[in-house]
Amino acid sequence: MNAALDMRALLAELERAGRLETVRRKTDRFLKAGALIRQAEPRPVLLKDVAGWRVLANIMPDRDALARLLGVAPERFLPELGRRLAGKAAGPKPGGKVYGEVEVPRKDWGRLPFLTYYKGDGGPYLTAGVWIVKDPELGVNMSYHRLMMVAPGRGTVRVVENRGMDTALQHRGGKAEVAVCIGAPMHVLFAAALSPAPDVSELDLAAKLGPVALQRCKTIDLDVPADCEMVIEGRFTGQRGREGPFVDITGTMDFVRRQPVFEILRVACKKDPIHYTIVPGRRDHKTLMGIPKELDIYREANKVCRCLDARITPGGCSWLHAVLKIAKKKPGDGPAALAAAFRAHKSLKHCVVVDQDIDISNPADIEWALATRFQADTDMLVLKDQPASSLDPSARHVPGGKSRSAKLGLDATVKSGPPALYRKVTD
Repeated sequence: MNAALDMRALLAELERAGRLETVRRKTDRFLKAGALIRQAEPRPVLLKDVAGWRVLANIMPDRDALARLLGVAPERFLPELGRRLAGKAAGPKPGGKVYGEVEVPRKDWGRLPFLTYYKGDGGPYLTAGVWIVKDPELGVNMSYHRLMMVAPGRGTVRVVENRGMDTALQHRGGKAEVAVCIGAPMHVLFAAALSPAPDVSELDLAAKLGPVALQRCKTIDLDVPADCEMVIEGRFTGQRGREGPFVDITGTMDFVRRQPVFEILRVACKKDPIHYTIVPGRRDHKTLMGIPKELDIYREANKVCRCLDARITPGGCSWLHAVLKIAKKKPGDGPAALAAAFRAHKSLKHCVVVDQDIDISNPADIEWALATRFQADTDMLVLKDQPASSLDPSARHVPGGKSRSAKLGLDATVKSGPPALYRKVTD
């Protein structure tokens, strides 16, 4: 598979390989569709009739699957991906043509396949939309946001404070035109999950992973990737409304907030579009949220030591815990790597650093390193009262403010003594 793979090419490849599970019967948007997707995991699944639409899910259940979709060797995932993103590219190519073969009439907006995934959800959600906005000071921003529908043409959007979309809204007085891309090509989906410097466009990063042809929106002043299955054109109204509850990546219920109100202006799509969806807290969610942070940690750690790999662990909700593998050269490398990880990923809560002989995809191997190479009184880094993730139920949450938490780093690398004492000889 290559980096230009769009949803239709992916669907055809999955069918040819016999890897696709297909549900042909009508499937209710309320709870049933989400349940069928969870049951199929990790197999990709296509629901053929969700209110008359095709819904695809479970396309990137783990790092290896994502690597194949991006055309990156799984065994060299982070270094190869880092090199490609650091390289040069021609950039997105404007097309001039207005997006969309098919106009979805306003009367059908209430039939769009936005799903209610869990009991207790605040409403039906769009979870896999890639949002594009133009910041008047920083340029184009592309990112993910969940949209809770409160009416067929109106919803509330979770916009995390002080990130790209929030900054753009601040610069525009709370009102902004936005495009929501559904079923974007793989490299666009991944680029939208990255966290580059504020003045770096994620669309430009996508163009480093594969070609990005752009088309114009009809009702707003934005360009969108031409290969998207559907595009919703709309605007933030400057108002705020209730958003949530929502089950997030930790598998726990995120709390209700007052969030920006979004109004739909136009919906256009390809013929018989494929609606890609992400079930909250499941594998695709964890892949797209956690793996970009592995890249951030890998890059930052390599500024202070030789980092070989980094993993955001599934046991840490693919968000709160990380493990680094380093080629240790001097005594301070372990603590320096830990500090780098916390700098790179502000929501990180616990981190372990190990030597190059440890398999960091194996939790038992990590625990063995802690058992044989770690002493709590000398090898532990504790950071008190740090900015933290609002998704951690145990953190201290202040309405309207940044959550706070303590953070823990564990240096499970060899410190002293003959190396032979630390070598596992039973393998």
